[in-house]
Amino acid sequence: MIANFYRLVKGCLPVVNLKNKMTDLIQVFLLAMTPIGELRLAVPMGILVYHIDTLSVFFVSVAGNLVPAISFLLFLKKLSIYLSEKSVVFKKIFSWWENNARKKHIGKIHQYGVIGLVMFVATPLPLTGAWTGALLATMINLPLKKSLPAIFIGVTGAGIIVTSMIVLGINVEKYFGWQTLVGSLTFGALAVAGFLLYNKHYKFTKNGE
Repeated sequence: MIANFYRLVKGCLPVVNLKNKMTDLIQVFLLAMTPIGELRLAVPMGILVYHIDTLSVFFVSVAGNLVPAISFLLFLKKLSIYLSEKSVVFKKIFSWWENNARKKHIGKIHQYGVIGLVMFVATPLPLTGAWTGALLATMINLPLKKSLPAIFIGVTGAGIIVTSMIVLGINVEKYFGWQTLVGSLTFGALAVAGFLLYNKHYKFTKNGE
């Protein structure tokens, strides 16, 4: 009887594991839909926390990130007008978001067009990505036949970049130790910060001339 019970439990384990994996994949999908996290949060959570295989995390994260972006391309103008009329809070949020995007990014999108939009969406940094990319495409009235492929390519590119960085970090820690990983991350963060500061200083100097 005990042996039969053991075989029954053992036979149910694959079903339980599949159910748990599906639950984790749904959470990864939802994380990819968030405006701040997007792929930057969903991919590392899926691989490092939920321990899901890399390809599944990649495809689910890309799909989750595309859902709000495509929805925004189709309905953002109507949605923003409707919510702004109904709520002062939403009006302030949309105004801040639009003003921030216009001030920091819309000039580059105007300058480089579709290529600029692809690069913007593919850059895995805060306040870049599919959400703001869809907003910028809407603000410059970019046709859907151009904006949809640009967002799709950009999100896929961001997924490849983030996934590759996570896999690289895992292998660096595995073969060279956590100290090397921390050192590499610190160096990378300082390099990015230095580049951003230099770029900001260059723009300030150029505008002052």
